[in-house]
Amino acid sequence: MKTTDIYNSAAEDFLWAGGIENTFVPQVRPGHRSLDEYELMGHYEHWREDLDLAKDLGLKALRWGVPWYKVEPEPNKFDWSWTDRVIPYLVNEAKVLPIIDLIHYGCPFWLKREFANKNYPKFVARYAAAFAERYKSLISWYTPLNEPIINSLMCGMRAAWAPYLKGEKGYLKIMIQLAKGIVRTVQAIKEIQPEAVMVHVEATGLTRAIREDLASLATEEKFRGYLCYDLISGRLTHDHLLYSWLIRNGVSPDDLKELQNNKLNLDVIGMNFYPQWSTKLLYLDNRGRIAFRETEHEGDGFAELITDYYDRYEVPIMITETSAVGNDEVRQKWLKSSVSMIKNLRETGVPVIGYTWFPLFTMIDWRYRFSDEPLENFYLELGMYKLNREPHGKRWLETPIVAQMKDYIKNSDACVGDLQVLQAAV
Repeated sequence: MKTTDIYNSAAEDFLWAGGIENTFVPQVRPGHRSLDEYELMGHYEHWREDLDLAKDLGLKALRWGVPWYKVEPEPNKFDWSWTDRVIPYLVNEAKVLPIIDLIHYGCPFWLKREFANKNYPKFVARYAAAFAERYKSLISWYTPLNEPIINSLMCGMRAAWAPYLKGEKGYLKIMIQLAKGIVRTVQAIKEIQPEAVMVHVEATGLTRAIREDLASLATEEKFRGYLCYDLISGRLTHDHLLYSWLIRNGVSPDDLKELQNNKLNLDVIGMNFYPQWSTKLLYLDNRGRIAFRETEHEGDGFAELITDYYDRYEVPIMITETSAVGNDEVRQKWLKSSVSMIKNLRETGVPVIGYTWFPLFTMIDWRYRFSDEPLENFYLELGMYKLNREPHGKRWLETPIVAQMKDYIKNSDACVGDLQVLQAAV
């Protein structure tokens, strides 16, 4: 798909995509283990075989990440030896469009205090510029940073990942840093590649209130979901619903003004949604405290959520992660129902331009980081392919999702249709 086709997406242009889980959290502390999904799943060694899955499926795009901590082992000294082999293969042999995760969690070891380092925005932009300069002939679609919300939770509120901050002040400190880094990253890449497409990926979800008198709290939760998008697009002004919350928790009005003055035009919003995890019910527990529980495990709110984000930002939407937990029947049912919802949305002019079943194959559950149990206890089977755990035979085993996805890709016109309203307006 060409950049100019983003707003004029016929069924044949629809980006059927996969993604290779690429979480990188290399820093450790007592009781923690390094979490590098490429290392744990053998992708550093078996990358050809892994990438060939995308080609065999007929995918048009693949979300794939760069391990920043490996390619910049020392400040401003880059080692592209591995990516120099993988990226040309991905483009020229596998023949899929790479959507590059520049940051999928994690920083280099030399960056003290990681995301909380005052110079993080400058350093991440330098890395992004070096990458873009080297691969601009091959790469044109980027995700500056995957899931700011999850990053801020794990690094800034729950003290699970470096720099191990806690509470809402820690959460917002990390979030502001990430937003500044995203802005600087986009500016650096666009200077080198003005036509590059930025896919801003966030963990999106819905919050329902069990009682009418809790509805305002659910609204506040919705706006917290918008937070990074609003920061980088200059919407976080003094009259924003969350402005006072930010200021009371240590965010400088000058930082917000800086973000407003450097606001980005969003190219594509990437929405990550998992039916079992992405919709919460807000209620009061037995002690009268605010609590949340997962609800709508069938993903009923998926279309509503997409529409909500499109109405707010009015830019193309790509589903950058979705899959389902359960047996093959449950997973096939979600693929069918979610694609059907996307077709309905496209028929009404909501520009959903792509769909990513994520991950492409077996990943490692993040709980591995906090355990001393064997790796095999943490295989998480959300993908279209499962790891062959036997000592002989091919590396990957197909699940029924493979045939289903191939059929959808072959029959895009029937499965997702054209963007009727938008095409009529062009």
